[in-house]
Amino acid sequence: MIFDLFNKGGIVMYPLLACSVLSLTVIVERTLFWIRKGRETDNRLVDTVLELARRREYEEIKKNTRGTADYVVKILVCGLVHRQYSLAKAMEMAATEEIKRMKQYLSVLDTMITAAPLLGILGTVIGIIHSFDMLGRAGIQDPQAVTGGIAQALLTTAAGLLIAIFTLFPYNYFMSKVEEAALRIEKHATSLEIVHKGNHEEK
Repeated sequence: MIFDLFNKGGIVMYPLLACSVLSLTVIVERTLFWIRKGRETDNRLVDTVLELARRREYEEIKKNTRGTADYVVKILVCGLVHRQYSLAKAMEMAATEEIKRMKQYLSVLDTMITAAPLLGILGTVIGIIHSFDMLGRAGIQDPQAVTGGIAQALLTTAAGLLIAIFTLFPYNYFMSKVEEAALRIEKHATSLEIVHKGNHEEK
């Protein structure tokens, strides 16, 4: 049945199929990415790094963070490595790179949300043009051929809307995860800046 509907939709169904495959691929990849990030999160280690930084035990930080995959820890360590120059700028640069990785491929989903309905409408317009062409040839003697053609043309709009709808929810979820990660980074980076500033004032 699905194969029959696909054929009835016309040539525009092929780019719509490509859009759906592309969206699904990105959704699966980003889902696996965030599952991995969740497993790598180590809030206890973040607190340990902040406490060791307060005590200026930088060698201990190096030992404790060796091999860690937590993005916040890596950002904090990057800042501490460059603390003699600009701790804040170093963390900002590292955070930008992490956020960039988190947003990877999301522009593809954003494009699909816009492009899929437009492709669907294009398919419908082409179908309606074809139906009116049939009406011009057959006249009102064969109305079923015309209405059937319009019904088929509307399949592409339905397909485009379905792709956009089922892409929109994962896209919004992934964007919320990026925002959540950015807040986590900002929170701990600010804490490290306060600790570092306090260490300087004690000197």
